[in-house]
Amino acid sequence: MVLVSIRWISLMALLYVFKREQIAGDWPAIRPRLGYLLMLGVLGFTVFSAALYYALVYTTAINASILQGSMPLFVFAASFVLFSSRISWAQAVGFACSFIGVIVIAVRGELGNLVSLSINFGDALMFIAVLGYGIYTAGLRSKPQMHWTSLMFILCLGGSLASLPLLAFEVAQGNFIFPDLQGWMVITYIVIFPSLIGQVLYIWAVELIGANRAGQFINLLPVWGALLAVTLIGEEFHLYHAVALVMILSGIGFAEYGGRRLRKTI
Repeated sequence: MVLVSIRWISLMALLYVFKREQIAGDWPAIRPRLGYLLMLGVLGFTVFSAALYYALVYTTAINASILQGSMPLFVFAASFVLFSSRISWAQAVGFACSFIGVIVIAVRGELGNLVSLSINFGDALMFIAVLGYGIYTAGLRSKPQMHWTSLMFILCLGGSLASLPLLAFEVAQGNFIFPDLQGWMVITYIVIFPSLIGQVLYIWAVELIGANRAGQFINLLPVWGALLAVTLIGEEFHLYHAVALVMILSGIGFAEYGGRRLRKTI
């Protein structure tokens, strides 16, 4: 929670220092939807980040990365419930293919684990993480028109406020760890790349191609996550990991094809 809190508070402070005039100019658009935007920040930033980081205490980096392959299913479900979004047959095939790949990794390639529900606590936390991010992605569709810096500031504000009680709980449990030099280097990377650049590009993608298609590309995370887990921290790569990755990538292809065709018919 130290990482989560510093991540969003730092980005919020940077945006305010350099873009406070833009934020003030967008305030008339923000104020009527303030509660809605703060809740999106809580779900997409703090719930997702906290659940992801705690999941990595109990499961492997490969598993956590590949389990994010279920996120497009939650994006579609949230889009359907909130906005009655349509889906093509190719998108349905793609979602199903990706979901089967997620199941393969969740049960570690053993059908017996599915029957006995042998899924560890870290995997369960990952499902909470992707559920929160799925609702966040779908909810971006209903955001008011404003500059991206103003939107990011409000989302970071929601994420920061939600992270503080969790940080206090972590301190009370005696699990507080103040970052060392390497820790601050990690935090700097996270603030600049996934927190700022990654989030801005993702929001832009949702505006351009819609939540369902943008969410499907999150399935590329398992590819990079698995490769980096093997090459950087020496985790073992199994055959079922490869099977899951192939199915997830195939699902992306089907869903993207279906999303393009559906967009042409609307």
